[in-house]
Amino acid sequence: MVGEFSVSVCMLSVVLPCYQEEENLRVLIPRLESTLELYDYEIIIVDTNKELDGTKQFCETQLNKRIRYINREPHNYYADAVRTGLRECRGEYIIFMDADGSHSPEFILTMLEDRENYDLIIASRYIEGGYTENNKILVVMSQIVNILYKFVIGIKCYDVSNSFRLYNADQLKKLTLSCNNFDVVEEILFKLVRNKKEFRLKELPYSFKQRLFGITKRSLVAFIASYLKTFLKLFIQDKLVNRRW
Repeated sequence: MVGEFSVSVCMLSVVLPCYQEEENLRVLIPRLESTLELYDYEIIIVDTNKELDGTKQFCETQLNKRIRYINREPHNYYADAVRTGLRECRGEYIIFMDADGSHSPEFILTMLEDRENYDLIIASRYIEGGYTENNKILVVMSQIVNILYKFVIGIKCYDVSNSFRLYNADQLKKLTLSCNNFDVVEEILFKLVRNKKEFRLKELPYSFKQRLFGITKRSLVAFIASYLKTFLKLFIQDKLVNRRW
């Protein structure tokens, strides 16, 4: 493990699932360090289960011992990176953010302002003031997913599929996550809301950017299939527990 240090607990863990994102990390890490310099934090780079680029070597060059490099287990699914990062992080609060540059490190400061007043804070593309640079097909698919979760399952959230979120670590670590792909983001939201009767959720308007370098690893076909499968599974669970929010 690169960058292991002795701090048992810190205020914030920033977890970045990575899949050949070395070029983007060289831009993002300095921005994260500058943004969080006044906070007690750690940055966890969760790479593929076997190295595919120079991400590990880049992390080894960093003098900041708060940066840790780990490999996801047991497979290369996005949700494996989420589960691995969740298991390893030590923060009282946890932020998951994309490593491709679409999530701005500087926006973390805005998310942290209300951390003690809410159970979850989401950087939202679909409330007033929010925006996304994604192509029209992805936006339409994302909007369909949001409509299904909001009006069919009843989760009061306009952007259920954006992974840029600030979590309460105690609540998040109690979850058992079964999804493998990007639909784990919806699974987390559903289970958090279900586990607490008066769940406090806040959405902040956010402008979602295109990735800085490289190409997306998301397949549109896999995106549609996994989200529909997860929606049906969670819808059935919702019916079984007979709860509405």
